[in-house]
Amino acid sequence: MTIDEARQLMHEWTQSEALRHHMECVAACMGAYADKYERAQRDRWIIAGLLHDMDYERHPTKEEHPFTGVEHLRQRGDVDEEIINAILGHAEYSGVPRETMMGKCLFAVDELAGFIVACCKVRPNGIADLQPKSVKKKLKDKAFAAGVSRADINTGITELGVDATEHLQACIDALRAEAERRML
Repeated sequence: MTIDEARQLMHEWTQSEALRHHMECVAACMGAYADKYERAQRDRWIIAGLLHDMDYERHPTKEEHPFTGVEHLRQRGDVDEEIINAILGHAEYSGVPRETMMGKCLFAVDELAGFIVACCKVRPNGIADLQPKSVKKKLKDKAFAAGVSRADINTGITELGVDATEHLQACIDALRAEAERRML
């Protein structure tokens, strides 16, 4: 599967512009981490980001998401098991361990990408001048973007074994570059 095919599939399964935006943001962060850990596989990492929530709009329950989307991907036969396992592992309740760097990164950027977007929405310059210290301050405010799991963000950072500030900066940089490229 190519990135364009993944994006087309994501659009077929997802009508919500907000959810599409989220998946594009996660894909941008995945591309940045692929550049760091597995540059030759960058497209596959981006595909994992684009498809990780493809079934969420139609199947939002823990019994269905991400299992329904993964089953569809398996039936297609053009998405490999590492991507499928990363998608399964991004849902803590799936019971699928995050054993690959791709899986760990997908989990680590998923909630954080959404949180960074929320931070940008309350800033006059959006992501243009966003700094990790501002994100850290908002993370302490439990009322801000209350649906974002701070525990998942912290677990993701721990599993990656990276410095929290560096992780925040890497995701901010990836989203800033994507915003400039696609006007996200």
